[in-house]
Amino acid sequence: MQTFDVIVAGGGMVGLAVACGLQGSGLRVAVLEREAPVAAAADAPHALRVSAINAASERLLQHLGVWSTILATRASAYHGMEVWDRDSFGHIAFDDEQQGLSHLGHIIENRVIHQALWQRAESLSDITLISPAELQQVAFGDNEAFVTLKDGSMMTARLLVAADGANSWLRNKADIPLTFWDYEHHALVANIRTEKPHDAVARQVFHGEGILAFLPLSDPHLCSIVWSLPPQEATRLQSMPEEVFNQQLSVHFDLRLGLCELESDRQVFPLMGRFARSFAAHRLALVGDAAHTIHPLAGQGVNLGFMDAAELIGEIRRLHQQGRDIGEHLYLRRYERSRKHSAALMLASMQGFRELFNGDNPAKKLLRDVGLALADKLPGVKPKLLKQAMGLHDLPEWLR
Repeated sequence: MQTFDVIVAGGGMVGLAVACGLQGSGLRVAVLEREAPVAAAADAPHALRVSAINAASERLLQHLGVWSTILATRASAYHGMEVWDRDSFGHIAFDDEQQGLSHLGHIIENRVIHQALWQRAESLSDITLISPAELQQVAFGDNEAFVTLKDGSMMTARLLVAADGANSWLRNKADIPLTFWDYEHHALVANIRTEKPHDAVARQVFHGEGILAFLPLSDPHLCSIVWSLPPQEATRLQSMPEEVFNQQLSVHFDLRLGLCELESDRQVFPLMGRFARSFAAHRLALVGDAAHTIHPLAGQGVNLGFMDAAELIGEIRRLHQQGRDIGEHLYLRRYERSRKHSAALMLASMQGFRELFNGDNPAKKLLRDVGLALADKLPGVKPKLLKQAMGLHDLPEWLR
């Protein structure tokens, strides 16, 4: 029987962030992960899954000692953002120089962030990485939780952290109810070579039933796209001949970057909203996708997860310093209140945004076009929107 203070179930980006953030606190931490990441070659093609990392997440990753590694591997700072409504006048643009900023964020492949955090965790004395590891049983006792893995090994901890994704095994075992809804959209992701350079600007266009985002990668003519569409349309676009797809994509993007060419596979996955009724229970805390999933239209999913990690790190450290029981639900309620509020706000605003930009209803189209135009022109609106997108209002105290 191995004994730890904290066991993190799930060695993805958010789970590893929690573990790395507890280094030096005097707590022994184990991370259970099904399979360790395989390091990609430096010149490997860009992976399809990327994240738009905002200033708040950047600050956390700096604090965890991995940011310089990520930048040295492969990351693309973006300096502008453009959002427009196709076939109408609605448009808003952001520029980092106008706002007195060095950049608005970074587009980074998930595997680059994951690999940097995994290597960091491997090097830290307070963290034990256990992989391959698959949970088989869990029991929540009065003073500790007991975990059995599929290989028969057993361990205990005062706190379990569920960082095991949207279909969290731990959340299910703890009988935490889940509110979920189908966005009735699938996301098509691919890497695209563009005729014109992207100039480090992230772009998003709304068109009738779909939302198409072009995210700039380190190559000035390469973008990662996320095209959110009704399921049948996404499947049709995925299977159509490459030349026809390239034409459709270029036209739907208003030829902003000239002609577009596929440079990867096309992957499609369903989009679901999820919200756990509780983010904490006796001897258990939920982080990242185990607690919530949102529509990718503002690219805030992983940033929300990293702020869960930041809040939980601060809370566990505080409780431990005060000599409190880190797994007591009463004490974990502070973490839960803070993160449920942030996640609920984000989910509600994404849902409102999604409803407003869905379809070609003339009244709705006029409302969103006027809204975008006003937001673009009225003084003081853009800095507020940017601050919201950069996540700096949401930082826990220890990161400010």
